[in-house]
Amino acid sequence: MAEQTSSSITITAPAAAVMAVIADLEAYPEWTASVREVEVLTVYEDDERPAEARFVLDAGAIKDTYTLSYEWDDDREVRWTLVEAGLLRVLDGSYTLVETAAGSTEVTYRLRVDIAIPMLGLMKRRAEKVIIGTALKELKKRVES
Repeated sequence: MAEQTSSSITITAPAAAVMAVIADLEAYPEWTASVREVEVLTVYEDDERPAEARFVLDAGAIKDTYTLSYEWDDDREVRWTLVEAGLLRVLDGSYTLVETAAGSTEVTYRLRVDIAIPMLGLMKRRAEKVIIGTALKELKKRVES
């Protein structure tokens, strides 16, 4: 069973601006190093946010095409679960946003990853930490630019 890893970062922007960047999945290849392509497959009718999307990942040794299912809680949280993939067995996560009084937003990223390739638990946790750290820094840079 995959364990969860999490980390947080503060972004100088309101939660709605941060969530708008997170929700624009098709723009991910412009600002995330390992995502090569995203296709939104379905959207929720009420707010047009993605319900399901297909990703092409190229993270060096790990290359895969996978589909995620999304659940949105306004500008407070987004959760996703893996629907199908080739190499990945688990890719579940969330972004939780908490707006601060200073007009900034604390973003917490939680992630559970498991792949079909045998890998020591310590190596998996280290890889998750790198993925999360990189994703939060890239998100901060994109929102604040």
